[in-house]
Order: sequence, then C-alpha cells, then structure tokens
Amino acid sequence: MKITNYYDGWADDVRLADPAANRRLIAAAVTVAQKADRIVLTLGDTEQTSREGWAESHLGDRSSLDLIGEQQELFDALHALGKPMVVILINGRPASTVKIARETNALIEGWYLGEQTGNAVADVLFGDASPGGKLPLTIPRSVGQLPVFYNAKPTARRGYLFDSTAPLYPFGSGLSYTTFEMSAPRLSAARIGRQGSVQVAVDLRNTGKRAGDETVQLYIHDRISSVTRPVKELKAFRRVTLQPGESRTVTLTLNASALSLWNADMKRVVEPGEFDIMTGPNSVDLKTVLLTVTP
Repeated sequence: MKITNYYDGWADDVRLADPAANRRLIAAAVTVAQKADRIVLTLGDTEQTSREGWAESHLGDRSSLDLIGEQQELFDALHALGKPMVVILINGRPASTVKIARETNALIEGWYLGEQTGNAVADVLFGDASPGGKLPLTIPRSVGQLPVFYNAKPTARRGYLFDSTAPLYPFGSGLSYTTFEMSAPRLSAARIGRQGSVQVAVDLRNTGKRAGDETVQLYIHDRISSVTRPVKELKAFRRVTLQPGESRTVTLTLNASALSLWNADMKRVVEPGEFDIMTGPNSVDLKTVLLTVTP
C-alpha cells in the first residue's frame, strides 16, 4: 500500500494516498498472506510524513503520533489471520503503536537504517545477529503524554483520566535473543566526601542459550537538595557481550561531577546528603543502593 501519492521529501505539497485504492491493496495482501507461514510487515514513515518543516509552505509537524493512512487497517487485517507476525518500524519519530505492540509477536524499531537496511534486518530476522540496542528516548503511548522523558521532575505527570502516565517503552529499553540476570549494585564505599568518588559494581550473567549484548545502566537520584532534581539521571553505562552462561562484573565510576548540581546561585556544587544509586537494563527495571555524601 501507499502512504502518500509520491515520495519526494523536497516537495512542499503532501497528499495522502487514496484510501479506496489502499483498501484494495490490503485485500490483495491478505490473499497472499493466507498462504504464508509467517508475516513480516513493515510500517512507519516516509521522507514526506516525517521531515523538517522549514516554511509555511513546507510543513513537517504532525498533530498525531498515529500511523499515517491505512497502515493500522493493514496490520489489523493481517493480524486477523492468526499467523505469527513481526512488525518492522521504519520512522524518523516515535509512533504511537500501542495496539500493534500488544498484538504482534515481535517489534523491531528500525528508525532510518540507511542503505544496509535490508541486510541488517535480514540478519536479525534469521537469527544471524542478536539485537542489543537500547532506546535513546522514551516511546509515548499517545500524543497526550508529550513531552515525555525519563528524567522528569518529581511534580510532573500527575496523571490522566482513563490512561496511564507510563510510556509504551521506557528510555534505555531493548531486547535481544537471550536473557540476562543483573545483580543489585554494590558500592566500594557507603560514604564518601564531597570531592570523592565511588565504584559501582554489578554482576551480569547471560542466562539464555545465545550470545548477546546487554547494557548496564547507572542512574542516580538526589533524595534531598536545595533545588529540585529529576527522579533519576543517567550517569554511566557500559555495553557488554556475553556468551551463554558467561558472567562478568561490570564496574562503573561515580565522581563528584556526576553528583553535582547547579544551585540557586548558579554555582556547580556537590551537596551532602543521601543519593539513590540505581542500576538496571533500562530506566524502569532498577535495583537500588544508598550512597551518603558527607560534608
């Protein structure tokens, strides 16, 4: 099916493809898919539906994060066949794909992969490569959640009627073809001075049957401060490749700079107090240990 009439990202005028023509193509796709064992479906954006707007005559913003055109109808028609399905998203901005994420068997976020898209996706689909990437942003459930980011202030996101503030996928998330077990963080010292540093150690083990990559992510939260601080801040991370059954201790360093803030006088300082030191595979599934910074 077509999303727009033509794919010229430089053109000012953008017109959606004819819905009736697309629905005929959807019916044809269903006929073909009925004979298939599995379905690989690519959805998303083009250079016309996700682009920079540089003039009133050349717009780029959209009022919705939903898939453009009849793409959701295409997914629904193919999903109704009851066959295993993988959805590949090719897009330049996060899409609100709540229903698709819930119903598809696997979801690959491809963004714009470039000239090696076919080879990269094929390697993942056939299992020749185990994906290990992590989201560098938060995927919202709907446009109503915007702006959405992991390091919000404590007073943000009071809530919505009939919906959740939880994102569709949090910052730092991402799966592979294997599984990992990550221990709680251990500190080289429970108390440090304001100019000190601390080593944070995490034991990581590949509990699956495939080699794969996992990224140990380290976040902090200043419990009490003179100015408001985010509920969590990413301060360090390390990507590690492990063979099946292999274990490794990953050590990350927190120094005075990582614990500092700009105070009310616009001075960079480290304030004494208690800090939650959190580690995990993403910004939500975290284990915590307490660090105390002394005067």
